[in-house]
Amino acid sequence: MLLRLRPLLAAAGLGLGIAVVAEPGLTPAGPAEASAAASMPPHRSREFLAGRHAARRALRAVGLECGEIPRSGRLPVFPPGRAASISHSAGIAVAVARAPGRGTPLGCDLELRPLPRGAARLVLREDEEGLLSAGTWSVTELFSAKEAAWKALRGPGVAGADGRPAGSLRDLRAHPYGTGLRIAPRARPARAVHVGVVPVGPGVFSYVTGPPATA
Repeated sequence: MLLRLRPLLAAAGLGLGIAVVAEPGLTPAGPAEASAAASMPPHRSREFLAGRHAARRALRAVGLECGEIPRSGRLPVFPPGRAASISHSAGIAVAVARAPGRGTPLGCDLELRPLPRGAARLVLREDEEGLLSAGTWSVTELFSAKEAAWKALRGPGVAGADGRPAGSLRDLRAHPYGTGLRIAPRARPARAVHVGVVPVGPGVFSYVTGPPATA
């Protein structure tokens, strides 16, 4: 089902990459990846390597090659001219990369395990509860959309003056926007991103398509 999203993402100037933790050949692309993977428990190591392979496949989908992708803290570090966003869920890694010359803020999130309604308090504030009560959006969709936005809002020109996004998902506010959501830091509402949200099996995949036209 994720593979069928490729044309949708391509229309937004994004490449899609997918990797499965159980697939053969998930080897490090260099010493930095090998060192990082060796420091992790086996299941986390497989997720890490799958994410790196998904990122390289996403970059290849927009015509860019990429060697190893080291990390700084928990964040991937890409060589100049290359960038991707990575997400993991239920043994699947997915990544999106932007085409050369595009300034699209990057963020994606895959959630294949639906969240209970009680998790809403971790994601929403009172002024957003109407999104749930109207039945238009689920907790899983709102969580995933905010996660994707969170990643994009780390980027230059979108985050706050200190280069960081809001403090938690509750500090991002979501509004319906077309068929997706407009999400922005409450402290800087003009710094918004548009997030597409699509169902994937029992879960959802969210991806940032850029600033809304009205932002």
